[in-house]
Amino acid sequence: MKIKGDRFTIALLSVGILSFVLRFWQLGQFNELVFDEVYYAKFAHNYLVGQPFFHSHPPLAQYLIALGMKLGSFFPAPPDQMNALSGSLRSTFSYRWLNAFTGSFIPLVVGAIAYQLTHRQRYGLMAAFLASLDGLFLVESRYALNNIYLILFGLLGQLFILKYIQDKSPKIWQLILAGIFFGMTLSIKWNGLGFFLGIGLFLLGLRLKEWYFDVKFNPQLFPHVLFPYKRLNLTTRYTNLWLLFSIVLGVMLLTYSLLWIPHLMMNPEYNFIEIHQQILSFHERVGGNNKETHPYCSPWYSWLFMIRPIAYYYKVYPSASGKIIYDVHAMGNPLLWWSSTLAMLLLISVWLQRAFLGQFRLYPVGYSTPIILYLVMNYSANLLPWLSVHRCTFLYHYMASYVFSWLALGWIIDHWLSSPLDDYRWLGRGILVLIVLAFIFWLPIYLGIPLSEPQFKLRLWFNSWI
Repeated sequence: MKIKGDRFTIALLSVGILSFVLRFWQLGQFNELVFDEVYYAKFAHNYLVGQPFFHSHPPLAQYLIALGMKLGSFFPAPPDQMNALSGSLRSTFSYRWLNAFTGSFIPLVVGAIAYQLTHRQRYGLMAAFLASLDGLFLVESRYALNNIYLILFGLLGQLFILKYIQDKSPKIWQLILAGIFFGMTLSIKWNGLGFFLGIGLFLLGLRLKEWYFDVKFNPQLFPHVLFPYKRLNLTTRYTNLWLLFSIVLGVMLLTYSLLWIPHLMMNPEYNFIEIHQQILSFHERVGGNNKETHPYCSPWYSWLFMIRPIAYYYKVYPSASGKIIYDVHAMGNPLLWWSSTLAMLLLISVWLQRAFLGQFRLYPVGYSTPIILYLVMNYSANLLPWLSVHRCTFLYHYMASYVFSWLALGWIIDHWLSSPLDDYRWLGRGILVLIVLAFIFWLPIYLGIPLSEPQFKLRLWFNSWI
């Protein structure tokens, strides 16, 4: 569906403003280090003062937080938001603002990818809107942590590759930028490689199965399910994929290697090879997925339904009317999370039918099949490697996969809203309304708004959420 240009721009801008306001609202509250800020804020300070240290991840997130701290020192801050917990006297705002600023753009990039896949403005807006209504991404954006950078850079890398394969006159600089962003996401955490792997599997799938473009689709037979997208202007038939992969991979590895230089100069104890051996050894020593290792450990299969979210901050204060609780829970919007998981499972079943049966028997989608391939390959590439990981893992490790389940849900809701049948249109609207209401309901434990004890307990539906 095409929305009038002004309305589309205003709507997308509204999503961006919403994301920005939520991330910066009382950002300096809690004048202490929250959750893993005890590592990242301190490590960032070490870069500023030249103090050698070892960390179990590549250095880019700490560079960026250090940059934010340096620039943030020029911002005025009230005394009750100043502390020396990072190593020197700084405001809490100084080591959080760049994360909040960066996280504000993730919904817009998600919307850009949705639009690039389909050239449908409403789907782009739908995906951006859903991305702005998630609690886990909101919480991760408001503290000095590293996952927001991992997601943003990985999505930007994919966006430039999508532009390259769809442009009538693709430019080499698009591949170079993609390689730079993939190198940056790899320089946050090694699992950032999933974004490169996912887009690679997608392109190989298109090349190996050209019949994806030739599925016959009769919208008259299935008016209540889907509408046919126009053929995507994908040029993989004419693109030298090995050259594409070689350029992107080369730039990615070069970017990754260059980003290590400042760290290695300040920490000469290990060379480039040795520091990677040390990081790998550290992760191999981390305990298994059980409460003895960490109370919030959660195995990969529990992520799909958000069984074990994480309390990043919890403080209780007495009051005349009873306890007042300040809580920051790193958990998603439950209605958005569960709906997105079901949407992705549905699309995986569709893809498996097409792959093994040769046709769609339950959910025919015609020319939309490349979009299913993109979503399934990226979701799988970011989730399946965790099946072989035996160390303690956490809910936030699912964030890279979770992004693609938003896109799956938005794609299905977009179909429903375009159905000629009222029931499907009302179903799409109803799900959107419930997701919005759920976000508002759980917002206090994303932002750390004070709650009474009954109000707090009302939001923790399951014992595993505590």
